[in-house]
Amino acid sequence: MAKTATLYRMVMPGHVCPYGLKALHLLRSRGYTVDDRWLTTRAETDAFKTEHDVMTTPQTFIEGQRVGGHDDLRRFLGLTVADPNATSYRPVAVLFAMTALMALAASYATMGSPFTIMAAEWFISFSMCALALLKLQDVERFSTMFLNYDLLARHWVPYGKVYPYAEGLAGLLMTAHALNWLSVPVALFVGTIGAVSVFKAVYIDKRTLKCACVGGSSNVPLGFLSLTENIMMVAMAIWMMVR
Repeated sequence: MAKTATLYRMVMPGHVCPYGLKALHLLRSRGYTVDDRWLTTRAETDAFKTEHDVMTTPQTFIEGQRVGGHDDLRRFLGLTVADPNATSYRPVAVLFAMTALMALAASYATMGSPFTIMAAEWFISFSMCALALLKLQDVERFSTMFLNYDLLARHWVPYGKVYPYAEGLAGLLMTAHALNWLSVPVALFVGTIGAVSVFKAVYIDKRTLKCACVGGSSNVPLGFLSLTENIMMVAMAIWMMVR
């Protein structure tokens, strides 16, 4: 028996609802024949919402019964719905995976092999640059979240705004192998303070906090990966000193 659904979604000259497109794709990918009904004006959309006593569109109906919006449709089809407030290590894990691949690619392009000491160095310096970039998107939000656990920032508030610039500068100089007299002490300083701050907050004080490592709007929990960022900086600084 053919599966049918009716989908009401906004399709206006200046706006096509992205969730309506996603709902249409979900239904078709699950084998539904879709009666795709467009709401082409604001008045038509408002009238539809009033008639069906709903707050949002799109709205899906299957076998005459209203399923609901995009998230409701995902649940109906047995799919997961992301919780915007849930904590996740995914942002940091994805960043490290991408910078590792970038380092391997750069090593292959310049030295003919992806597996070199330089690739390992670039992985850390690229990661520092990428993490600094995320923080610098909104320095104010980052510095506010940073104050929750960083020991130096709590004593000197402007350090929260200095930190991402210092991390980015050290990462760039280490990538270029330039001005080691500057990059090494900067990385060693911010990395050591950061590592001590995270260790104290998480493993001594047992606090449950969000990490500012990927910017001030993240839901990354403060913990092992947060500590890793700072340990990598310290390790890179020491390596640059002894190599």
